[in-house]
Amino acid sequence: MRLPSGTLRYHERGTGPVLVFVHGYLVNADIWRKLVPLLASDFRCLTPDWPLGSHDVPMDPGADLSPPGMARLIADFLAALDLRDATLVGNDSGGAYSQIAAAEHPGRVGRLVLACCETPQCTWPPTPGGFPLLKATAVHPLPYWALYQVLRVRRTWRWRNTYGWLAKYPIDGVTMRSYLDPVLTRPEIRFDGRKAIGSVSARYVRQAAVRLARDFDKPVLLAWAAEDHVFPLSHARGYAETLGAPLHTIEDSYTYLSEDQPERLAQVLRAWLDSPDAKPS
Repeated sequence: MRLPSGTLRYHERGTGPVLVFVHGYLVNADIWRKLVPLLASDFRCLTPDWPLGSHDVPMDPGADLSPPGMARLIADFLAALDLRDATLVGNDSGGAYSQIAAAEHPGRVGRLVLACCETPQCTWPPTPGGFPLLKATAVHPLPYWALYQVLRVRRTWRWRNTYGWLAKYPIDGVTMRSYLDPVLTRPEIRFDGRKAIGSVSARYVRQAAVRLARDFDKPVLLAWAAEDHVFPLSHARGYAETLGAPLHTIEDSYTYLSEDQPERLAQVLRAWLDSPDAKPS
């Protein structure tokens, strides 16, 4: 799909109310591969490969991939498909981008689901696991390239500062290669990744949170891993209270709920989307 910032690849499955999934940094639409089949019988599931370092199609060189730019990209995607009343489902930093998009471009957003992501109490990148190094090395192509070379070795995938604190259980090799090969082998993808991770800041989430609490009058759900090491459950509890939103906890999972517990996440989403709480006021 051609958008003002460049070409965005996306995948579509199912029919019914629209769910638009927003993944985080250094993964792609494969993060939803277990979840979408559990929802597609009743929902139209759209899973873009957002330009966050694991995408196949580079954006235009001048594309704005800062948090506000990513929020605009989400809004442009909804507009290009003429989607109305879409449910944004954001995980990891995709939840941060979803919050900003819902706060700044609410017109086509009907509901917001935040699944283990930045809250106003979190840093961005999150401090646990040493993830701020991702932003620090983005200032120059060479350290950014060097940082990721260790991921050529399979055993590093389970380190806590790579994917080990994001997925409780090992991710299969084919999927991991889809995440890592673009950033390891393609300079134009690293260029997009540097722009994205190098521009993140907690202030964007905090500003969005104020606007969501004050102005966003549409249903919001928080779905959180009980064992999340990166985005503490205590932060989610406070944020849910601020937003007046329900919080559902999911056992036996880390941040990547759709990876560790897709069946349970699908149950939570279905139950909420079918409930009176998820109906527009």
